[in-house]
Amino acid sequence: MEGPLALILLFPFVYFPTATSDNVCFRPEPVANIETDGLQRYFNPGVELALSCKRGYSPSGPRKIVCLATGKWTKIHLMCLPNSCPHPDSLPNGELYYEDVVFQSNINYTCNEGYTLTGNRSATCLWNGEWSTPVPDCKPVTCGLAPIPQFGKIIYDKRVRGNTTYYGLKGTYKCLPPYALFGNARAECTVSGKWTKTPECRVVTCPAPENIDMGKMSSNERRDYDYKETVRYDCAGDYVLDGNFQIVCNQDGNWSQKPSCKAPCHVDIERARVLYKEQKIWIEDLNPNRVLHNEIISFYCMDMVRKCGHAVSTQCIDGKLNIPECFEQPSDIDYKFSSSSLPSEIKQC
Repeated sequence: MEGPLALILLFPFVYFPTATSDNVCFRPEPVANIETDGLQRYFNPGVELALSCKRGYSPSGPRKIVCLATGKWTKIHLMCLPNSCPHPDSLPNGELYYEDVVFQSNINYTCNEGYTLTGNRSATCLWNGEWSTPVPDCKPVTCGLAPIPQFGKIIYDKRVRGNTTYYGLKGTYKCLPPYALFGNARAECTVSGKWTKTPECRVVTCPAPENIDMGKMSSNERRDYDYKETVRYDCAGDYVLDGNFQIVCNQDGNWSQKPSCKAPCHVDIERARVLYKEQKIWIEDLNPNRVLHNEIISFYCMDMVRKCGHAVSTQCIDGKLNIPECFEQPSDIDYKFSSSSLPSEIKQC
C-alpha cells in the first residue's frame, strides 16, 4: 500500500477525468447583434451564461442560456432588434430619400431648383434612436433688385421689400414715353442669382400719317409722332370705316395698318318689296336708296314648283350689290294693280 500513497503524496494535483468532465461547453460562437458576458472559454454543465445586445439594438426574449450535460448550450431565444429613430420631418422646397428609420439607416436631402441647402445633406440613425443631424433648410436663391434701363422702369409681379428679391420673381419692363422697349419685356430672378438680360429704351418716331380716301383724320399736323401716339380716322357721308378707327405709332417707326372707307350700295331696282333691317318695305320707301357697306338686304323670289315665295339675302360690299338671279322685277301693271300676287306677299315657303 505504500506505492499508491507515495504517488498521491508526490503528485497532489493530478486530474483524473470522469464521464462528465468531457462534456464541458465551449464559449458560444458570435451571433448577429448578440454579445456574451466575460471572457471565459469553457463552462461546466449547469452553468448559465448571460447574453446582451450590441449597442444600437434592444433585447426581446430570454437573456440567458444554460450549458447542458451533453456539452451543448440551450437554444438562444434572445432577439436583438435595431433601435428606431422618429420619422423625419418634411423638407419644405426640397425632397428627402430613405428606406428605413432604424439604427444605421441613412437619409439624403436635396433642394428643389432655385433653392440652396443649408445644413447637412445626410443624416444617420444613431444607436440611441436619434438622428445624427437635424433636418436642413432649403433657402431660395436671392437676387438683388432688377437693373433698370435708362428711361425705363420695372413693375414687379409681387411687392418687393428692401433690396433683396428671390428666385422665380418676375417683373415687366416699361419705357417712359416717347421711348420704345427693345428686348424682352419680361424679367425673372434666375437660379444663378442673376436677373435675365435687361432690355433697352430707345427713342422711336413715326412720320406724319396720310389721310385715306373719303376719310378724315383727327390730326393734320405735319410733324413726327412719338412712339405709341395715335391718330383717329372717320369717313365722310355714307361711307363706312372698315378696320380699326385708330392707328398707333409702332416700335418699328411705322404706323399700324390704316382703315379704309367703304362705299354704300345703290339698290338698282324700281319695283319690289324687300326685307331690310328685319322689316318688309316697298322699294320706293327705301329713302335714301342705298345700303351701307356690309349691310344685308333680301329680295323675294318665286318658287314655281311649290307656288310660294322666299327671301334671298345679298350683302353690300364696297359699293357692289349683286341682285339674286332668281329675283324677277314685276311689270308696272302687276306692281300697281296686282301687288298681292308678288312673291313677297304670297305664302312663304
